[in-house]
Formats: sequence, structure tokens, C-alpha cells
Amino acid sequence: MRIGIACPYSWDVPGGVQFHIRDLAAELRRRGHYVSVIAPSEGTDETITPVGAAVPVPYNGSVARLAFGPRVNHAVKNWLRAGHFDVVHVHEPLVPSVSMLALMASDVPVVSTHHTSMERSRTLDIFGPVLRPFLEKIQARIAVSQEARRTLVQYLGGDAYIIPNGVYTRQFHVEKDPRFTGGEAAPTVAFLGRMDESRKGLPILAAAAGQIQAAFPDVHFIVAGKGNQEAARKLFGAVAPAVTFLGPVSDADKAALLASATAYVAPNTGGESFGIILIEAMAAGGFVVASDIPAFRAVLGEGEFGDLYANGDAEDLARVLIAALRDAPRRAATAAKARTESERYDWSAVASQVLAVYETAVRTAHLEVEE
Repeated sequence: MRIGIACPYSWDVPGGVQFHIRDLAAELRRRGHYVSVIAPSEGTDETITPVGAAVPVPYNGSVARLAFGPRVNHAVKNWLRAGHFDVVHVHEPLVPSVSMLALMASDVPVVSTHHTSMERSRTLDIFGPVLRPFLEKIQARIAVSQEARRTLVQYLGGDAYIIPNGVYTRQFHVEKDPRFTGGEAAPTVAFLGRMDESRKGLPILAAAAGQIQAAFPDVHFIVAGKGNQEAARKLFGAVAPAVTFLGPVSDADKAALLASATAYVAPNTGGESFGIILIEAMAAGGFVVASDIPAFRAVLGEGEFGDLYANGDAEDLARVLIAALRDAPRRAATAAKARTESERYDWSAVASQVLAVYETAVRTAHLEVEE
């Protein structure tokens, strides 16, 4: 099958959607399909067709780097003509960027994937009715979670297949690393995410750190991710000497950290449609403590595969984490169940589901619906 995949966000500043597309394309190519990816980029990555620079735009509590306009539209149309695709897969087609332009210009069956979860969007309230005629070109829609599906149905109607984000789970089957491993009296607590993006929740963990240290005086907090380390250090106040800031980490170090820490904490406060970092931690055999936002509750099986605390409540985070740190047998049992659960998110399973949607879209594209 000849497959075109359109990415709305800059390939030069990778995030969850870009990683999803990268890994999906790699898995489809491994199975013998022709795959071409188009995305905003000024880089030299030979695995994609670049359309040039992106512009940063505030979006859903973060910053999205998008590309739009006549020049980009021309590049997208050239890509579609040259690709001779059987199906075009557009990610986040509601975002004014490459995917929306690919949807508008495509004359072959289109599949869309929707990653975003939001409680309220003034933009979609205003432009939803304008976008609906273009969305009628889509033969099949995918949502990466129930939360992403809820957002899609709320604003645009219709429905979608739910196919989760994929993870190469075996990349996280690594040995414990002594740099990150703690003991029962001196546990290690890990955080991964942008330190200066408030919805990633580092201030919540920092606010809980004092109570955690009071219960475990030798606790060690390990913070990985981009952002201003000095500003983050100040959040921890008197606990700061117990914190190690790693900055951005390699894939290998991320896997080692998730596999080795006594607990991985995901204190995100919202804006998450899925929880791919939770899947990665589960695949690594780590024990997860996460806020009880809907996306995380779904991944953790309402608490079966990790512990949940009241979103935004630092005292509840401290209470839940301290209880977990005191119960090694329960942590081990929960982590073992979570690792087994993570296998259903492996790309070997997820890519097969996506291919089935492609085949359905191609097969039904020219069927006429009886009035």
C-alpha cells in the first residue's frame, strides 16, 4: 500500500504526535508498505518531506509550531501529486497546518487521527461549523483515547475508532541502572517532562516534596526534561539539595530511569488525551503514581496498574506516594501487572489496527450511501 502521512507540528521540535508518526511510519515500512511523511521542518531528516519553517502558536496550554499559507499549500499539493497514494493519513486535521491542507487537497481516501483532549475550545466553537464540510472528506477517523474521542464528538459529531498511541515496549525492557536506583529507606522518585510547562505538574511534585522527605529523609528526586533548572530548583525550596536535575535525556537514559526509580510520578494537571509516558514506565517495569485526570485513569485501569491521586492536590500526592513507598510487595505486584498490560500498546498490535482502518477506508471510499 502507498501511504501518505501528514504531520501538523514541526518535525524539528519533536513531541508526542511527531514520535507517534515517526514510529508508525517505521513500523509500516518494516512491513513492506511505501510511506511518505510530510511535516513542517527546516532540517535535513531524509525520512520526511519538509515544507519549511514553522511558526510558534499558543495551543491547548502549550505551544504548537505550525506551518500554513500559499507556499506550504503548494508543497503539500506537490507531495500529493508525486505520491500516488492509496490512502492519506492526516493527524490533527483541525489544526491550521500541513494536515488540514492535505485534507483539503487530497483526492484519495483519507484517514484522520485525533490526539487532542480539551474541556473547552473557543476556536472550535467558532470554526467547527466551517470545518465540518472538509471533514466529510474523511473516510475513517481514529482517536487515540476516549478523551480524544470525547473532544471530537463534542465539537464535530460523528464517531471514531479508538486506537491508542503505540510504544516499542521492548525498548524499555532494560536492566536497572545504579545511577537511578534507590533503596527502601532511600527511595528515588522520578519526574520526566518540561519543567517550565505548568500543566506537566512539576510545581505539584515540588509542593509535595517536603512531606515526602519528612517520611523518607534520604529520598532522592530525579527530574529530567527541558526548562530552566534554577527556576525549578527554587520550587523545591529546602528540599532542593535532594533533587538532581538531568536536563533532556537520551532514549536509553529515559528507559533506564523509568526502570530503576522506586516510583515514577506523573503530576500532569490536564490537557492530556493519552499517557504515553505512563505506558513507557509500565513497559520498563516501573511503578507509576499519577494524577487522576481522565486520560491517566484510563491507562492505569482506574488504579489497577498504578496509583492515582487527586489532580492538583500536593497533599494527596504526598499521601499516596508515601503509602506506596512503604509497601514494596504491592509496588512489585502492581508493576508486574502493568508491564503485562503495556504489551497491548506495542506497535506490533497498534499498527495492525491502523492498517485495518486504512483498508476499510480504501474499500468503502467509493460506496454510495442510499438516501
